[in-house]
Amino acid sequence: MTEQEVAAFLEECTRAYLTTNGPDGWPHVVPLSYVVLDGEVAFWTDGTSRKVRNLRADDRMGCLVEQGDDIGDFRAVQLRGRAEIIDDRDTSAAVGTRLFTRYSEGPLDPRAEAYAATLAPQRVVVRLHAERTVSWDHRKMMVDLDAMGR
Repeated sequence: MTEQEVAAFLEECTRAYLTTNGPDGWPHVVPLSYVVLDGEVAFWTDGTSRKVRNLRADDRMGCLVEQGDDIGDFRAVQLRGRAEIIDDRDTSAAVGTRLFTRYSEGPLDPRAEAYAATLAPQRVVVRLHAERTVSWDHRKMMVDLDAMGR
């Protein structure tokens, strides 16, 4: 995918698989909802969670965002980089509100915004500063195969 296609794909999708390095040396993988902040994937999560504890010890992380149900329409973006953990209450509330807005149909209910503000003190924002991006789009591959008569 081009940079523009990757950016559009990340805006379109809503679920990522986040990978951190656990204290035992084994990968720790969890699915999370995310938002895009200034072109970077960011997660809103419990500040005491295993993934955050892992990132405080080792800021290297990866994430995979994927879409598609069969080989012909499978697309994915894999990001690898360093985590920035943002403990600021105002940033936490703002990202929580953005996340809730992303999943709402129409304007955000004021109760949802108040709920985000209530959760903000125990949540942190984990922002992924990607150092490497890999993407693939099987829809393009299938077009190439069709053009070759396969």
